[in-house]
Amino acid sequence: MSSGPSDQWPAIDPLSQQPYQQGQAHEQARPFPGPSPQAGTAGHEQGDWHATPNPGPQPYGQPYQYGQPQPYAQVQPYGQPQAGSPVPQVVAAKNPAIGVVLSFFIPGLGTMVNGSAGRGVLILALYAVGWLLSFFLIGIPILIGAWIWGLVDGYTSAQRWNRKHGIVS
Repeated sequence: MSSGPSDQWPAIDPLSQQPYQQGQAHEQARPFPGPSPQAGTAGHEQGDWHATPNPGPQPYGQPYQYGQPQPYAQVQPYGQPQAGSPVPQVVAAKNPAIGVVLSFFIPGLGTMVNGSAGRGVLILALYAVGWLLSFFLIGIPILIGAWIWGLVDGYTSAQRWNRKHGIVS
């Protein structure tokens, strides 16, 4: 690369009409930025000139402020929590119909899926005992009772879970 006159842009300071000198910090006279203040406001006359330092090239993303450069604010993507803020917990509702369908095939399974594992195991164990006792005919009412209890509790356990978590179902 050559260091000719075309590489030095601009070669002359437009305000002072003097050539720039490389590596030398200097002050430039610049007009007051923004709208002109009214005469007598805060000691500024219209057309006041202020000496401001030449900031030189700024790194990408660093706007020049009158003072120290300030970084841009970090923007959070939509839906992401800000740092230090509590993360809201999202709770999905339990569907009572799924509890009934699961308990139709395996009594107590719908209750277990809806969060009452102990009660679901009790229903399933009672159903298994009913099958064993059905050879002596006493187990048939136990079998039917455990199956109906599993269906009803599969439905009500989903409603209980939803109510406990503030979900209307």
